[in-house]
Amino acid sequence: MSTSCGRRLIEHDRSFGARFVAGADEAGRGSLAGPLSAAAVVLDLEKLRGSGGRALAGLRDSKQCTPAARERLLSSVLALSELVVVELIPAREIDRGGLHKANLEALRRALTACVPPAELCLVDGFSLGPEAPPHEALVGGDERSAAIACASIVAKVVRDRMMRRLDALYPNYGFAAHVGYITGAHSAAVRRYGPSVVHRRSFRAACYEQSA
Repeated sequence: MSTSCGRRLIEHDRSFGARFVAGADEAGRGSLAGPLSAAAVVLDLEKLRGSGGRALAGLRDSKQCTPAARERLLSSVLALSELVVVELIPAREIDRGGLHKANLEALRRALTACVPPAELCLVDGFSLGPEAPPHEALVGGDERSAAIACASIVAKVVRDRMMRRLDALYPNYGFAAHVGYITGAHSAAVRRYGPSVVHRRSFRAACYEQSA
């Protein structure tokens, strides 16, 4: 993918005719452990002309970036954004209400905190209901919208950093390596040590049934 990707995403958001555009996305939906992270980023599209836009030339969905690239992009996003909001839903809250409910709530909280200054709100994939600010749900939005792609980067980096910190508190599980997602090593650790307090017990995972 060429470095013109960021320009294409920015032009997509310009097409709505608003100056301040908020994008919201989440990270950690499929994780066995750790929080769900939702971020909203407000871009001032007037600041993304010239050198501002060039700083985001490599912008894309966080899943398409290496960890090092995400860290570099985060610095640019934080420098160029009008506002950045992060909402974290812990494992226990996910277990109480369910993943989908937690996901929508986190995105709603993040987006609500962005209005104002946002004139337009875009969400990756999900319609958040009438409790959220007026918004447009874009399927595959993290590959179409600059604001959503920025939120994707923020949500992912914040969550990964938190999981690396949790690795120091729960060293038996290898969180620094897999950031809470299911891997062979992670499943083996849960079977050996049992789930920690940051594991999502509502997930139907075979390793829970076989844990000590």
